[in-house]
Amino acid sequence: MPFRILLILGALSAFGPMAIDFYLPAFPALAEGFATDVEQVQLTLAVYFVGLAVGQLVYGPLADRYGRRRPLLLGIALFTLASFACSFAPSLHWLIAARFVQALGGCAGMVISRAIVRDLCDPITSARVFSQLMLVMGLAPILAPLAGGLLLNLAGWQAIFFILGFFGVFCLLAVNLWLPETLDPRQPSAPLRGALGEYRRLFRDLPFVGHALTGGLAMAGMFAYIAGSPFVFIELYGVPSEYYGWLFGLNAAGFILFAQVNAWLVARRGPGYWARRIAWFYCSCGVLLLIVALARPENLWPLLLPLFGGMACLGILMPNTSACAMAGQGRHAGSASALLGSLQFGIAACAASAVGFLHDGSTLPMALVICGCSLLALAMSRLTLMAERRAGHPLA
Repeated sequence: MPFRILLILGALSAFGPMAIDFYLPAFPALAEGFATDVEQVQLTLAVYFVGLAVGQLVYGPLADRYGRRRPLLLGIALFTLASFACSFAPSLHWLIAARFVQALGGCAGMVISRAIVRDLCDPITSARVFSQLMLVMGLAPILAPLAGGLLLNLAGWQAIFFILGFFGVFCLLAVNLWLPETLDPRQPSAPLRGALGEYRRLFRDLPFVGHALTGGLAMAGMFAYIAGSPFVFIELYGVPSEYYGWLFGLNAAGFILFAQVNAWLVARRGPGYWARRIAWFYCSCGVLLLIVALARPENLWPLLLPLFGGMACLGILMPNTSACAMAGQGRHAGSASALLGSLQFGIAACAASAVGFLHDGSTLPMALVICGCSLLALAMSRLTLMAERRAGHPLA
C-alpha cells in the first residue's frame, strides 16, 4: 500500500482517538465551567460513543452503494462543523448535542478506512496494515492529551475543539486531493434497500460476530480506562492536568509497540492464532488491576503496571480481530466494517457509562469494568474458535 494512502488512512482512523483523548485533561475544567461535576461531563464522552455506534451503520451501506470517497467527504465535513460548534458551546447540553453530531461525522473515517484496507489487501496483509495504522493513529493518544493539557492552560478548553475543527479541514483537503476511489467499479453496487438484509446476514455469520464482539469487549476495557482515568489520575492521585498526558501516553506507547510486534507475528502465524493467545494475557491484566484496586494503594504506580499491560495487549488483539472479522466480506466490506465498528463502540459506550454510573470516589469502578470486559473478551474468543472449527473456517 502506498505510504501516502497509509498516512491518510491513519489520520482517518485517528478521528476517534483525537476527539476523545484531546479533551480528557479538560474534564475538571469543563465541570467547573458549566457548574457541574465530572460524572455529568463524562456524558459528553458516552454520547460520543453512542454517535460512533449509530453513525457507522449509516456509512457502511452508503460506502458500498456510492463508493468510498463521497460518504467520506460528507462525514469529515460534518465532523469539522460540529467541532467548531463544540468550541462555542454555551452550556453542557449544547456540548453534549454537538459531541453527538461530531461522532456522526467522525465515524465515517473509521468505517471507510477499514473498508479501503479490505478493498486493497488480503486477510494476512490486512492484519499487517491494521497494525501499521495503529502506529499512525497511536500517536494520537500520546500527543493529544499532552497537547490538550497545554492548550487547556494556555487558552482554555474551547481551543481544544477549535483545533479539532482544523484537523477536520486538513483531512478534508487530503482526502479530496490524494485518496483515490478504491471500490472496484466492476462490482455491482449494493442497493441501499438491501442494507438491513445485509446486516441480518452478517449477524448470522458467527465467526464475524464472534471476532467483532471479542474486539469490542477488549476495546470497551480501553474506553472504561479513558472514561475513568481523568478522575483517578488528576483528582484522586493529584496528577497535574498538564502531566496527565504523559501517563496516558505511556500506555499508548505500549499499544503502539505491541501493534508493531503484531505486524511481525502475523507473518508467521495467522491473526486468529495471536488474537486467541493475547486474550489470555489481557484477561490476566484485568484481573490483576481489580486486585490492586481492591487493595486501595496510596501510590499510583501499582495501578499503572496492569493498566500498561492491558492497554498494550490491545495493540495485538484489536487489529487481529478486525482482520479476522473482515476476511471474506468482499464487496460488502463497507457494511461489514460498519457493523463491526457499531458493535465495538456500542459496547464501549456501555462501558464508559458504567464507569460513571458506578462512580464512588475510588479506582474500583474503572478497575471493575476493565476486568469484566477482559473476562468477557476471553470467553468470546473461546466461543468464536469453537464456531470457526464447526464451520471449517480457514482462519481457525
